[in-house]
Amino acid sequence: MSRVVDPKGLGLRTVLSPQKKPKYSATRRLYLKSKLLKKAASMLVAEREDKKLEKERVVNECFPPLTLSGLSAQELKDLCKELNNKIDVVDEVRYDIKVKVDKNQTEIQTLIEKISGLKGTKRPNLKKVKKTTDDMLGACSDTSKLMKADFKANLKTVKKEEEKKDEVTDWRKNVEAMSGMEGRKKKFSTTQ
Repeated sequence: MSRVVDPKGLGLRTVLSPQKKPKYSATRRLYLKSKLLKKAASMLVAEREDKKLEKERVVNECFPPLTLSGLSAQELKDLCKELNNKIDVVDEVRYDIKVKVDKNQTEIQTLIEKISGLKGTKRPNLKKVKKTTDDMLGACSDTSKLMKADFKANLKTVKKEEEKKDEVTDWRKNVEAMSGMEGRKKKFSTTQ
């Protein structure tokens, strides 16, 4: 929609403009897209080749090829010592860089934890809560809130009979009473 001033000076009026047609047809857009992808692929291949050539040039500048022909045994030993010293220096630099990277990674991790802590706290795990019968009925329907049911009132009550406990007496009296034939007779007569 666009606003246009009325030529007669009556005020602004709203004019609905029809949808614009695309400049290119679908086939033309597809053709241009395929051309762009081919050009991008060729540029990537050229960039890889340039990086490879640049790497070889830098390595050749920093580390010229060794000429070992015509060197005596002492000169070869000195060359080996020099190369060994260079290797030690490179290892020290590599170790220092590794330590710095590890330190930075731990610092990044702690900062990420701080940021997540500032964003909000974690929700605690919810605990299970026992519901009463009234709560369960209330969850079912609103009318049941008015009518309260007591499930325990309809249950049967059972009384437990107390077992007769034998009185605990001195064990020595029982042993004396049960000793001999009289004790065996008493035991036999009480079990029947």
